[in-house]
Amino acid sequence: MVSKSQIKLITSLAQKKYRYKNGLFVAEGFKTINELINSKFILNRLFTISADFGVDSNKVQELDEKELKKISFLKTPQAALALFEIPAEKIVQEESLTLALDGVRDPGNLGTIIRLCDWFGVKNLMCSNDSVDCFNPKVVQATMGSLARVNISYCDLKNHLEKSELPVYGAFMEGENIYRSETEEKAILVMGNEANGISAEIEALINKKISIPRFGELKETESLNVATATAILLSEFKRKSFTH
Repeated sequence: MVSKSQIKLITSLAQKKYRYKNGLFVAEGFKTINELINSKFILNRLFTISADFGVDSNKVQELDEKELKKISFLKTPQAALALFEIPAEKIVQEESLTLALDGVRDPGNLGTIIRLCDWFGVKNLMCSNDSVDCFNPKVVQATMGSLARVNISYCDLKNHLEKSELPVYGAFMEGENIYRSETEEKAILVMGNEANGISAEIEALINKKISIPRFGELKETESLNVATATAILLSEFKRKSFTH
């Protein structure tokens, strides 16, 4: 049985201020929950219809589908919902390629970008303070568990880039063709806001502007989705690192 106070707490975690006030975030679905349980994240409470997750039974609360629907953020609940503690942020270690996001606001985009970092072995993801929170339920869902393997930090991006000694690349429509560009293994790649791209104050700190060329005959496509563009650029950075 889920209590009214538990329902109130869980539904409040849709909002960033309550996530950080309570130090908790929501994860749903067997795969995502299992990935987080088997990582650095600390399980606070698990609400489930039937599955055995092999965790401390004191943290498990069985419920029925009707109750799960009351607390789920999904249109079709996935048989389990868990609350995890928000961990303390780790300092970004600029040991190799670091990805930086300047004002990325869409939860689906951030979740996909976190998965891309996991796929391409990018351990550190820096987000500007005005980017969407990585513990937003929609972001967590979109990461499909990759949240467990990528170090994500929020910072004053301008201040960080000013202090960094690494070369800074930025994605622009008018940049140099990425397929003809030289790239460095130890670098920062900046991706911009969905609608406005990289902000002027961050643009001033970019050492090299790069772009993905359009191959369509009419070349009328305005731009690529930021997550799609990130996938192409990360692939190219990693491919070139094999040839150096």
